[in-house]
Amino acid sequence: MSSTIPHPSPHRLPQPFREPPALSRVEVTGEPRPGLILLVNPFYPKDPHGSFGKHVLTPSLALTTLAGATPPGWTVRYWDENLLQGPPPFEPLPELVGITVHLTFADRAYRLARTFRALGARVVLGGLHVSACPDEAAPHADAIVTGDGVPVWPRLLADLRAGRLEPRYHGDWRELPYRDHPRPDRSILPRSSFLTTSSVIASRGCHNQCDFCCLATERLTTPYQTRPVADVVAEIRATGEPYSVFVDNNLGSRRDYLRSLCRALEPLGHIWSAAVTLDVTDEPDLVRDMGRAGCTGVFVGFETLSRVNLEAVSKRSPPPEEYTRRVRLFHDHGIQVNGSFVLGLDDDRPESFPELVGWIEAARLECATFQILTPYPGTPLFARLEAEGRLLHRSWSLYDTAHCVFRPRHLAPEELEGWYGWCYERVFSPASVWRRRPESLPAAGAYLAMTLLYKRCNPLWSFLIRRRLVRAAWRPLVQLSRLRHLAGRRRHRQSLEVPREADSPAPAAGR
Repeated sequence: MSSTIPHPSPHRLPQPFREPPALSRVEVTGEPRPGLILLVNPFYPKDPHGSFGKHVLTPSLALTTLAGATPPGWTVRYWDENLLQGPPPFEPLPELVGITVHLTFADRAYRLARTFRALGARVVLGGLHVSACPDEAAPHADAIVTGDGVPVWPRLLADLRAGRLEPRYHGDWRELPYRDHPRPDRSILPRSSFLTTSSVIASRGCHNQCDFCCLATERLTTPYQTRPVADVVAEIRATGEPYSVFVDNNLGSRRDYLRSLCRALEPLGHIWSAAVTLDVTDEPDLVRDMGRAGCTGVFVGFETLSRVNLEAVSKRSPPPEEYTRRVRLFHDHGIQVNGSFVLGLDDDRPESFPELVGWIEAARLECATFQILTPYPGTPLFARLEAEGRLLHRSWSLYDTAHCVFRPRHLAPEELEGWYGWCYERVFSPASVWRRRPESLPAAGAYLAMTLLYKRCNPLWSFLIRRRLVRAAWRPLVQLSRLRHLAGRRRHRQSLEVPREADSPAPAAGR
């Protein structure tokens, strides 16, 4: 295999997806409005190789949960700069601004914080990057929150009212049992801007501790906890949505819990998707239960086809030679697979990427997500690469899984970036999309419609997002997918029925 650096076709990135809205002309008259809280999800540049639609799939669960934890006497507003409606509203000026901070948009979060503080508002920063780098974040805010923000949020607001706001708050993940967390307050959301507002979390934590994962971040010891199944089902019912996205790190971390959840979800006639690890297929009847309960898609971190790579990152996973058989188990029960792959692990070489794409097509994965290995601050991977002198810089905005920020073992950084673009271009070419279609004709039609809209219509997303037409565009496809799933479930039940008259058996329906 030649080591020639691939040069994928350039992708035009529209300005609204490339640059944040301007803050240079902010003018405010009047004092901060007492009791008004503004929660902000800052802008981040989009990857031209990915789907712009994924940024409006579901809203921030962290911010809506904070809204749910807000005691009476406060008014909460929500603003997501990625909905392309401009910068956050400065009139009326909030008394308090809460900004969630992720590594890739830390600079934008800090700039928003400076702007609001200069106008007289108080600013609180929280989120994963604040927990990983509290000393970096602290100078930009009146207060920072590390760890679990939900249990400390009411205390922070009480301190603000009493004039004794502390510079730092830390929420221990064990302070408030997860079953006692408040439900997210979705009333603050612009529903028309999201595919579904039903982003749900049933469990927290994961049995894997991969050294590149954010869950392995120092100071972020998150014990595995679950919510009562009845509470999860009640929350889903209350959203009134036909489709939910479980945002758990690994919904299948405890299989007995997932089985109980599936049995409770089955009567709803609801469809949902979730991230699970491949080892849920150790129990084929559990995969069957997921399909019966309305699971239409899973996000699975395969990471790599190399055993050496899996061992190096401490990933506990079935061996790569079993991947195809296990993918087929999902497909047998009507569950589509979005495979996640990390590029640039130490055993990766130029020939690894054509081999990977070839396997994706052969296994007929409906979707694939690629990430360049990215050493998040505070993770074992970051510490190892730093100790080996392999980090190239600390420009956090480029730690976005689309840029190479370290020296790979067998590739040049620019070579790895080229293969990253090549993988996306190849897998989402019309020819590859067609090759990976499901074998069932009804399923193939739904897959083609959703894949082409989700992955091949990026220019359309700017129009849909800016005009708040995301829900209107997606809702018919979601409803059709739900009806198709329910029909398939009925056919499957009928095929399992035993004929009443043994002397004149009828053929099984749907075969």
